[in-house]
Amino acid sequence: MNKTELIDAMAADAGITKAAAKKALESFLGNVEGSLKKGGRVSLVGFGSWSVTRREARDGRNPQTGKTIKIAAKNVVKFKAGTELSNSVN
Repeated sequence: MNKTELIDAMAADAGITKAAAKKALESFLGNVEGSLKKGGRVSLVGFGSWSVTRREARDGRNPQTGKTIKIAAKNVVKFKAGTELSNSVN
């Protein structure tokens, strides 16, 4: 499912226009992004939670040449599925 299909499904389920569903989805995504940028955590009970962790700098290898390269440190977003979501897909 892509973003357009999700908007269509949200509009149909909620009985709202596609424009309103798009606005709601973009608001949700913007608020999740904003919270994560501030170093916060977003948790939806039963669905899952997003958090930001720091990945330290490390050495890697170029697979074509075999040369060692430096991989810079960076923040990464992690998602941990909730129990209900995990159970529903199994």
